[in-house]
Amino acid sequence: MLNITEPNPKASTGIALWQLGFRPFFLASGIFSVIAMILWMGIYLFAWPMPLLNINPAIWHAHEMLFGYALAVIAGFLLTAVKNWTGQQTINGPMLIALFSIWLAARVLPFFNLGSIELIALLDCAFILLTAIAVAIPVIKVKQKTQIGVLAILILMFIANLFYYAGLLGHIENGERIGIYSCLYLVLTMIFVMGRRVIPFFIERGVDQSVRLTNRKWLDISSLVLLVALWLVDVAYIQPTAAATLAAILFILHAIRLYDWHIKALWKEPMLWVLYTAYSFLTLGFALKAAAIWFGISPFLSVHAFTVGGIGTLTLGMMSRVTLGHTGRNVLEPPRGLTIAFVLLLIGAISRVILPLLLPEQYRLWIAISQVAWIGGFGLFVILFAAMLIKPRIDGQPG
Repeated sequence: MLNITEPNPKASTGIALWQLGFRPFFLASGIFSVIAMILWMGIYLFAWPMPLLNINPAIWHAHEMLFGYALAVIAGFLLTAVKNWTGQQTINGPMLIALFSIWLAARVLPFFNLGSIELIALLDCAFILLTAIAVAIPVIKVKQKTQIGVLAILILMFIANLFYYAGLLGHIENGERIGIYSCLYLVLTMIFVMGRRVIPFFIERGVDQSVRLTNRKWLDISSLVLLVALWLVDVAYIQPTAAATLAAILFILHAIRLYDWHIKALWKEPMLWVLYTAYSFLTLGFALKAAAIWFGISPFLSVHAFTVGGIGTLTLGMMSRVTLGHTGRNVLEPPRGLTIAFVLLLIGAISRVILPLLLPEQYRLWIAISQVAWIGGFGLFVILFAAMLIKPRIDGQPG
C-alpha cells in the first residue's frame, strides 16, 4: 500500500477485478457515490418521486453515504491493508464476489421495490458482519493484537446498522438517528486511527526533503477518548453543553496535530495536500459542532464538514493512492485530471459548509453546487481509475 516507485512497468492484459478487495469496492463505491448523489439531487432539488420502500429520502441519503459508500471504501481498504499487515491472503475470487454481491443487493433492492425492509436489513447487516469476519481471520491467524481496535469498530458499525433498521421498522424510537450518527462517529474514529498511522508517513516520504513529523502520544490517546465521549453525549445520552465542550476541545487537539504535520512542501503534491485538506475539514467539523450548540448555526454544517469535506475528500485521496500503489504505479505521479477531481471535491465542501455561513439566503444554490461538484469529482475518479481497477497490475505481480 505504500509503494512509491515502480521502475520500467509493463502493461498486462486480462481481468483482475476479483483479485483483491480494493478493486471491486473502490470501483463500485465511486460509481455508487455518483448515482446516489444524482438521485439525491433529483429528490432534493427537483422533487423526483422515488420508491425507496417508503423510506424517508433524507434518511436514505444519510444512511447510504455512510453505510453504503463509506463502508464500501472501508471494506476495500481493510481487505487490502490486512494482507499487507499480516502477510496472509484476504478473500478473493468467488468469496469476494459473494461479499460484494451482498453489498450491491442492499443498495439496489430499495429502488425496485424488491423484497422488504427486513430483507434489505438482513443483507446490509450481513455485509458488515462478514467483512469483519474476513478481516478478523488473517489477523487472528498471526495473532496481531494491534488490529483489535479496527475489528471492534466494524462490530460497532454492525450494531449501529441494527439500530438504524430497528428504528426504520418502528422497533426502537429514534433508531434511525442513533444508527446514522453512531456510524458517522465510528467512521471518523476509523479515519483518525488509520490517518494517524499513514498521513504523516506519506508526507515524510512524499516531500523532496528530509523531514520527521511530530506525533504526540498524549494527543493520540486523548483525542480518541474524547471522540468516544462526544459520541455518547451527542447520540446516547444527549447533553448539548457537554457535546459542545468536547467538540471544542477536539477542535484544538486536531488543530495541534495539523500544526505538527504541516510542512510547506506538501502543497506541491496533490496526493499529499488532498489528505491534509480533508483532515482540516474534519478538524473544522468539531468547531462547527460546538458553534451549532453555542451560537445556533445549522447543525448540518458540521455534519457536512465531516462528510463532504472530510470523509469524501479523504477517501477520494486514499482510494487514488491505494489504487496507484497496488497496481504497480508511482503514487506521486497520478493520472492527469486527478487534481481536478480533488479540486472539485474541495469546491463542493466549501459550497456546502462555508458559503451557507456567509450567504444563507442562497442555501439551495450552495447545495446544488456541492452536489454537482461531488458528482464531477467522483465521476472523474471512475473515468481515471476504472481500467486500473479492472486490469492486472502493470508490473505482473498478483493482487
